[in-house]
Amino acid sequence: MSDTVTIPRPDDWHVHFRDGDRLASVVAATAAQFGRAIVMPNLKPPVTTTATALDYRERILAALARAGGDPARFNPLMTLYLTDQTSPAEIDEAIDSGAVFGVKLYPAGATTNSAAGVTDIARVDPVLERMAELGLALLVHGEVTAAHIDIFDREARFLDDVLAPLLARHPALKVVLEHCTTQAGVDFVRSYGPRVGATITAHHLMATRNDLLVGGIKPHYYCLPVLKTFADRAALVDAATGDDNSFFLGTDSAPHPVSGKESACGCAGCYTAHAAIELYAEVFDLAGKLDKLGDFASRRGPAFYGLPVAEDTLTLRREQWEHPATLPFGDGVVKPWRAEQPLEWRVVSR
Repeated sequence: MSDTVTIPRPDDWHVHFRDGDRLASVVAATAAQFGRAIVMPNLKPPVTTTATALDYRERILAALARAGGDPARFNPLMTLYLTDQTSPAEIDEAIDSGAVFGVKLYPAGATTNSAAGVTDIARVDPVLERMAELGLALLVHGEVTAAHIDIFDREARFLDDVLAPLLARHPALKVVLEHCTTQAGVDFVRSYGPRVGATITAHHLMATRNDLLVGGIKPHYYCLPVLKTFADRAALVDAATGDDNSFFLGTDSAPHPVSGKESACGCAGCYTAHAAIELYAEVFDLAGKLDKLGDFASRRGPAFYGLPVAEDTLTLRREQWEHPATLPFGDGVVKPWRAEQPLEWRVVSR
């Protein structure tokens, strides 16, 4: 059993940075571990145009510099927020910018700041056609939002009711099922081969809905898509640690102030950026698959997006250490996910 593991510098293919002072509080944590990150566009107001995406990218790099990070070592890969009003011309502009790497589909009402999301996927078919022509990936929050659908069934119903018909209508479109959470999701991605990928979070690999609900509600374990069953988690671990290149790292690190999590209507999201790769290393170690961590964290994502693997490396060592209880987050604090438990791996060189 190895006590160290060295991998190419990893990338985070799904992260939330927020904006303003809150952005400055968290961006350096991601940049300290990852060379690139797909940045989610669900701000207020959302990032719906290439121009606003480029402005946001500049704010990210400026905030990183203010936090003492090195902007030359980190590349934010921007995304656009898909709405009913998005045009094919906007997709042309996104491609021409060289900075936009995906368009995010939020079904209206599915998660944080998703009210402006798509109300009917058929309305944006011309946009999806143009994306397919130009090779721009559609990144989907894969849940239906109808009130009569059980929250634990939202992903499976989305696959059958929305994503399968969409892929049939657009056979050349590249799609990422973001934060895949179920056996159904794993099976679906495997059935479509290389044109459909999936990101998997550390918290969905490590926890189930029991962790959220048994012994009292744990607000810092509440995320969307919600944590699922033991069988679902086992399927995710099998996918992440296996040989299928369709599955790669995406933290979905989503910070909220403690006051927003510990409230009568708590916010959805887990903050893992402070120790993301350490959490993933624990999963792979427990599965006896540390040798696969580099594939999942560093190689498969670049292959899907047509980007080179990093030339520099990151090394982790087996070493128990404690999370900070809280971390600064704008004018408040954020509580790291699973802060009550020690970490088993630590980054020792990057």
